Amino acid sequence: MGNNGDFNWDELPDLNITPLVDIMLVLLAILMVTTPTIVYKEDIVLAKGSKTQKVIDDPIIEIRIDKNKNIYIKDSVFSYKNFTDSFILFSSTYNKDTEVRIRADKDIVYGDVIFVLKTIKEAGFLKASLITNG
Repeated sequence: MGNNGDFNWDELPDLNITPLVDIMLVLLAILMVTTPTIVYKEDIVLAKGSKTQKVIDDPIIEIRIDKNKNIYIKDSVFSYKNFTDSFILFSSTYNKDTEVRIRADKDIVYGDVIFVLKTIKEAGFLKASLITNG
């Protein structure tokens, strides 16, 4: 055998995979653009909900303040000075999502009503409101 006909088994062929990568990237880009626009046509029938009203109303704490600064909650009477501690003890059995309504006499000073409101907020109740006539 001559030098011209010798085949070198150690020589690796040059593979050019750049066109393959380019085609795959283009296909991937097309797939990424078209996938979000596919609309599925399955019909879904939702369950019927009941149209009845809530049977059990959420509990409400109603606080009444008379013009002598006596504070009434249900059948209990609290003094204005000790209201903070008394209310924290009273409200420990209630869920903090319970609505609290305050009814105050119109002759009560604004600051006294705010003190009661602040005490309610410090006890952890978030749903507190003032009840008015109008």
